[in-house]
Amino acid sequence: MNFGLVIIGDEILSGKRADKHLPKAIELLAARGLQVAYADYVGDAPQRITETLKRAFASGDTVFSFGGIGATPDDHTRQCAGAALGRELVLHPQAEKLIRQRMQDLAQEQGVPYERDRPDNVHRLNMGVFPEGAEIIPNPYNKIPGFSCRGPGGGSVHFVPGFPVMAWPMLEWVLDTYYRDQFVAGAWQENSVIIFGAMEASLTPLMEQIERAHSVKVFSLPSVDHPEYGRHIELGVKGAPEHVVQAYADLLSGLRRMQVPMGPEMVRN
Repeated sequence: MNFGLVIIGDEILSGKRADKHLPKAIELLAARGLQVAYADYVGDAPQRITETLKRAFASGDTVFSFGGIGATPDDHTRQCAGAALGRELVLHPQAEKLIRQRMQDLAQEQGVPYERDRPDNVHRLNMGVFPEGAEIIPNPYNKIPGFSCRGPGGGSVHFVPGFPVMAWPMLEWVLDTYYRDQFVAGAWQENSVIIFGAMEASLTPLMEQIERAHSVKVFSLPSVDHPEYGRHIELGVKGAPEHVVQAYADLLSGLRRMQVPMGPEMVRN
């Protein structure tokens, strides 16, 4: 199964805020033996958001969408999800209950009576207006839920807020509730070595040879100004641990035959 991300917001693309969702999603999926396959960044443009979500719903993938599910004029994600699916937006009954509970909690905290029909309280219910057939995602931070929808192409999109304190526990809940059967302990390992004085072009035949002989991916990450190693290449293999061990041994043997100077070795999983 492919896991993708859609990260929405002008503030990310303008540089006002740095995206924290991609590295956290990588961490949370990796803890479950999973990987992020791709990430799309989209500004607050309804047409572009709609087209991005259409692709997600048609993809057959599992996609997490971050941001834009509030009820202010620059929040378009709920409406775009409905447009992408061709479904009406309706107030989700369970979401309404949770939002009203949140408003009552706030009133109690502030020592004022809860006014059910006050205009701003009625407006807050828009945060529970989702495409027909949506399922809610619980929000442990403030009870305002996210939602999940499945598209006609088999893609499932899970919509969470842009705030990390809310979004990340909600992402974990979705993974642990719906995708536990995809978890694989020890599913991935990466072995690499720092090498000096070599050009990527001269390493390519060895890299191709390793990939032909083993069910792994070979990677090369050059650096020209590393504070500790200076100009170097991190060369390695990644994949299932049982394949990585022999592939990496063959990679080191090939580098020794080429008399390439080697530095520290690393293992990640």
